[in-house]
Amino acid sequence: MEEEIKMIEKNYTWELADRPKDKDVIGVKWIYKTKLNADGSIQKHKARLVAKGYSQLPGIDYTETFAPVARLDTIRALIAIAANKKWKIYQMDVKSAFLNGYIDEEIYVEQPQGFIAKGSEEKVLS
Repeated sequence: MEEEIKMIEKNYTWELADRPKDKDVIGVKWIYKTKLNADGSIQKHKARLVAKGYSQLPGIDYTETFAPVARLDTIRALIAIAANKKWKIYQMDVKSAFLNGYIDEEIYVEQPQGFIAKGSEEKVLS
């Protein structure tokens, strides 16, 4: 969890703000995952802080949604083109990709349990 919080702080994803009176504040929760090695032994434990977006109401809290995922047909076409031209294909994973996006709307979330700023307990993250 500390690693996730460090990434959030490093990327300036959130900043402390006064709790708004005219806006809903979204809760947050921790999602835990255990990554395993090929032999079934534990490689590492991961924790991700996620907003409880399911509590938002369409048309009130947001107007549009997007999924940053390429269609399978697009992936297949690109692989076919690369194979035809004998290009090398590389794959990568951006560890903190979703921490790097920008949004135009004002969004407020609760401070995560266990990481509430001392002296700013009534504040939220914006």
